[in-house]
Amino acid sequence: MGKKRVMLPASEVDLAEVKYEQELIQAPRLSGFKLKLFVKLIEAPLIGSLIISQLKKQNKMVEMLQNSVIPEAPMFKPEFPPQEPETGVVLLEESGKPEDRVELAFKCLPHYDPASSCSVESPTTFCYWKIRDYAYAYRLKLATPSMVAERFISAMEEFVNKKPPTPLLISFDAEEVRKQAAASTQRFEEGNPLSILDGIFMAIKDDIDCYPHPSKGASTWMHEVRPVKKDAASVSRLRSCGVILVGKANMHELGLGTTGINPNYGTARNPHAPDRYTGGSSSGPAAIVASGLCSAALGTDGGGSIRIPSSLCGVVGLKSTYGRTDMKGSLCDAGTVEIIGPIASTVEDVMLVETTTYDPVIAKAMGQPGPCFQLMHMSIQAMAQSQGGLSAVDWALSFNNLKWYAAILGSSPLDRICLKPSLPCVPDLSSHENSNVLGSLRLGKYTEWFNDVFSTDISEKCEGVLNQLSETHGCKVVEIIIPELDAMRLAHIVSIGSEAQCSLTPEVEDGNGAKLTLDTRTNLALFRSFAASDYVAAQRLRRRIMYYHMEIFKKVDVIVTPTTGMTAPVIPPSALKLGESNLQVSGNLMRFIITANLLGLPAISVPVGYDKQGLPIGLQIIGRPWCEASVLRLAAAVEELCGKPKKRPVSFYDILKGN
Repeated sequence: MGKKRVMLPASEVDLAEVKYEQELIQAPRLSGFKLKLFVKLIEAPLIGSLIISQLKKQNKMVEMLQNSVIPEAPMFKPEFPPQEPETGVVLLEESGKPEDRVELAFKCLPHYDPASSCSVESPTTFCYWKIRDYAYAYRLKLATPSMVAERFISAMEEFVNKKPPTPLLISFDAEEVRKQAAASTQRFEEGNPLSILDGIFMAIKDDIDCYPHPSKGASTWMHEVRPVKKDAASVSRLRSCGVILVGKANMHELGLGTTGINPNYGTARNPHAPDRYTGGSSSGPAAIVASGLCSAALGTDGGGSIRIPSSLCGVVGLKSTYGRTDMKGSLCDAGTVEIIGPIASTVEDVMLVETTTYDPVIAKAMGQPGPCFQLMHMSIQAMAQSQGGLSAVDWALSFNNLKWYAAILGSSPLDRICLKPSLPCVPDLSSHENSNVLGSLRLGKYTEWFNDVFSTDISEKCEGVLNQLSETHGCKVVEIIIPELDAMRLAHIVSIGSEAQCSLTPEVEDGNGAKLTLDTRTNLALFRSFAASDYVAAQRLRRRIMYYHMEIFKKVDVIVTPTTGMTAPVIPPSALKLGESNLQVSGNLMRFIITANLLGLPAISVPVGYDKQGLPIGLQIIGRPWCEASVLRLAAAVEELCGKPKKRPVSFYDILKGN
């Protein structure tokens, strides 16, 4: 072993000396029979460890994890310093009737004019129907949830017969959808819808529990060792709002991939170009929204798994601050980089799904520090248990007769104690002050990183959006430098890989490992090679990277990048049956999204146009901890600037009108 490299403390690093280095991934591109042979080699007892060891050396993993002295203490999950409060926002009220909070929340959205709602009949005027369009149609009896359900079921039957198979849902029960739709239709007939989300169709990614559907993680066996007995916390909140849950959406197996390829059930295709990937791992959720079949979907994001497919499919995907949403009832509920979040066709709809009302008791408790804070939560938990064993948040929400735009937002009691989140709030987009607040935003841009893309179409389109924001709203673009991006990528892969390996070890050792797809087994072979010391080193790097970013956020309000370094890649025909391992493609897709996962920051992908091939391009906005409102405000402005003209996807279904 050579001499150890001693790293300077992060606070002493001279930014003037920082040089941007392009990411160079040394790994073979494999699919079909070659991938099958490679997996046999890396799983062999002796030769496998030699191959993995060589790959790690070529990619400087050993140099950074084992041959470096990192002075910072480990940060085993994101820790956030106190943040300045956001301006121009509406806090979710601590007291008052639910109906009052409903009215307050409605006022946060721009004025809705049904007469100016987009028509999907002409490609030149195409845009997606919004949740408020469905709500308007239901209330005026222009459509009913049951009518929409029949159109949805017909579309699902069409997908079943496609060749090759391109399933958007891998667990679907038409009669269950009809039953939910009939109940919603009856509520509208009686003039008593539960919320603005009543009758809205949503898909749930296959790693989030949605009873009675199994949660397979798009594997062939996970449901056998982990039966589903009830909804995940986030799904339960959606169901209480009257959302029609259509089933479990396809995904990259166990979330361990960025393309969405899945030999187990068939690969979801990009609605804009069926010969191309959707991106992953939330492939089915993004494709089903982009196809017009659902207004929104729930996904999970541990390494860009919401934002990557949202960008590639031309829709909106939000990753909230780590700890903002309760992960209970998901396959990835024990990690330190994952969240559950929404995918929708518009920023407005993402807001409606993500945001929720809080019970006054919880809201006040969240504002109390120290022992009083913890005692209040213990009291809430005790009350919850007396109500039949519900979680504190679920009990509070049901007690509050959850209304309107209440949905998935709400961290678990434990996370609220550990992370001390600020009160949830939304940007007041209807306020006259909104433009002033928007104009005061400082946008951080690391130019060399921003321009490190596979196609200049991406950087040029995103650069044009920043110019428009400056010219139209007065936003200021500030040049920033982010040190040690290579260390950030490595810390993330070690963190998510070690945590995934740990959660899967019992089942894999019981013989289920051989049932996994080849690219999943390739990833797990790498993850198994990480030692405990590697994991600790990665958490030391996490603290360094957090320091750099908190210093940057003293100068800017958000960081802006392209969402992905490439648009949707072509699906190799040889990959459909046995899968594919292409770390160069993964590197291009993940280049800009790691920050939000490793550090737990909020981030959103917003579509901003298309490349020369007509493939969607996304802009990413990364915010300060707990500052989803600023992220959503800027995203709404970007959407307004770039929303038209939209290109109608090749695969699109108008289930509201039935055209």
